[in-house]
Amino acid sequence: MRTRAALQAALGEQNPRPGLVPTLGALHAGHQALIRQAAAANERVVVSVFLNPTQFTNPEDLSRYPRNLERDVALAVEVGADLIYAPAVAEMYPAGDATTVHVAGLTDRWEGAARPGHFAGVATVVTKVLNHVRPARAYFGEKDFQQLVVIRRLHADLVLPGEIVACRTVRDADGLALSSRNAHLSPTERRQAATLWRALFRMRTAVDEGVTDVDALLAAGEKVLLAEPAVRLDYLAVVDPVTLDPLELLRPGARAFIAATVGGTRLIDNVELGDGSKQRSD
Repeated sequence: MRTRAALQAALGEQNPRPGLVPTLGALHAGHQALIRQAAAANERVVVSVFLNPTQFTNPEDLSRYPRNLERDVALAVEVGADLIYAPAVAEMYPAGDATTVHVAGLTDRWEGAARPGHFAGVATVVTKVLNHVRPARAYFGEKDFQQLVVIRRLHADLVLPGEIVACRTVRDADGLALSSRNAHLSPTERRQAATLWRALFRMRTAVDEGVTDVDALLAAGEKVLLAEPAVRLDYLAVVDPVTLDPLELLRPGARAFIAATVGGTRLIDNVELGDGSKQRSD
């Protein structure tokens, strides 16, 4: 479906309303896991494929983003998608469009500080897509945890339709979180990038061993990162899972956040730390 009108005609009376998996395209196994989860809980699944220009703060980053709609459609349908909503930029941002959505506070740190304006683009396009599809449930991955928290906030504040469902991070065998950006990594960089997960895993292991001092946890993660100088660290932090504020003492549900550049590719990841009890697999 290329237009909102065509989408609404295809959905009909929406009884029951569909599940929604919003994407930028460049689908991979992580997206497919979201679609499978949506298909298991909804009679119909809409996958939106829209490379949203307003959330890219670096024009080169936007131009490098992989584009292959035919492949995206095939991968989505393979695991349960019923409709693909692939609007043009002019459909999402028609002439005269002058409104953006800003979520205060939650977007000030971490990726918000590194990429000013990024979350305004995310919040605006998610608001539009949720209103276009009006799903029963919309599925977002925990890999972009700050984005997930921002979306939960705007969803509640604007009383948007449906329910926001968080889905676990999908990882390769070496622990690297699946991401469309991984395609930019050379084989050597790909091996180096796995250090991000090793640092997070070391921090989580320390929590399981009883460490609750955040400085000690950060030191454990930084020690792993120092062993791979090709990884250029942007930030490593332990944050509150609701406010995203940095923590000094561990609390239940706390998240370790990391952002780093490998080669020319910027990567982010996170893991739940909790309160020292045994944690679930991520």
